Amino acid sequence: MRNRYVIMLALGAAALAGLVPGMADAQDRKTSRPQSRAGMADGGVLSTMPHGLYECAVPGDAGGEAYIVIAEESFRIGTASSYTNAQGNGIYLMRGRELVFTRGPKKDQRFRRIGDNMLQKLAADGSLGKLICTRRGSPD
Repeated sequence: MRNRYVIMLALGAAALAGLVPGMADAQDRKTSRPQSRAGMADGGVLSTMPHGLYECAVPGDAGGEAYIVIAEESFRIGTASSYTNAQGNGIYLMRGRELVFTRGPKKDQRFRRIGDNMLQKLAADGSLGKLICTRRGSPD
């Protein structure tokens, strides 16, 4: 007897869902998914960058230096997703290929991992910038 009621309820719910306009989108997972916050990395597995000093530079030109080091952008990656630079220390989040500095002097700066030991800075619109940071060595 209980099976009959369960089947009748399921059929009634299916019929109601088909008849009521606008209810078809009620369970759409794409529209109900939380939107990402600005400045936060989207998707991917959490990971960390190799520890060490990261020297940042922009491309030079054919008539002079091959690259120009921007010393104030350099930083050192340490343990527990931490970093330090001349202005202080902070924390980063590495998700997939995107790194976001979440605390400290580089807060809200975003980078894309382009190699095992290289990061390229992302502009506010998500496009790749010219600044590239390369790991120069392991921690002291």
